[in-house]
Amino acid sequence: MKALISLLQFTTILPLGKARDFEYFARYSYLYPIAGYVIGGLVALLVYFITNQILASAVAIAGLLLLSGCNHFDGLLDFGDAIMAHGDHEKRIQALTDRQIGVGGVALGIIITLLLFASLQISGSIVTAVIIGEVCGKFSMAFLTTTGAPFQEGIHSYLHKFSRPYFPILAFVLCLPLILLPISPKKLAAAGILMVLCPILLLVTSKRLFGGVNGDVVGASNEITRVVVILGMALVS
Repeated sequence: MKALISLLQFTTILPLGKARDFEYFARYSYLYPIAGYVIGGLVALLVYFITNQILASAVAIAGLLLLSGCNHFDGLLDFGDAIMAHGDHEKRIQALTDRQIGVGGVALGIIITLLLFASLQISGSIVTAVIIGEVCGKFSMAFLTTTGAPFQEGIHSYLHKFSRPYFPILAFVLCLPLILLPISPKKLAAAGILMVLCPILLLVTSKRLFGGVNGDVVGASNEITRVVVILGMALVS
């Protein structure tokens, strides 16, 4: 229970009492998908009674950002700055880790938000899409936490230190209850494939551009994997 509370205190703004030692979660980072169920479930409940698809999509995005405290979205903006920067590893890392948000970050933030908004609108069920997308996004964070060798000290390096090679397998197992949702096997299969493929591509990209992974890359993976999964499910007939 301490690990779960620590996880939710790290990934949400939910009022969960006194701050728990971060190490409780660090030793069990494969629990990330549980945060996906909590965040996705709360947002799904928020939009369940909204019949207008456009409004429901906007409210869902607002709920996802606000409930997470925009922490992962901040990583997405930093990642956007870094991939648009020119130069060697050092220059890209500087763009990734500085406090300023540049045009690359703004552009990537707009692109991901627009794609998410459109994907939710064409989803058969926003409620189901939000839950699956958020759980899959959290799987990508668990995957990169274990597989992404850190290039600097920080939250990611701390979590990576406690991770074990089998953590992604445990995180995948935690995603299996998604089969209970009312969704076609084809769409669910697409979600599963994209959930794994997306963080792998981000891992390869990050190694090439930065020489490793940091917390911003892991946070960006949540935002990118979520929209890729929801869009993929929407496009599968």
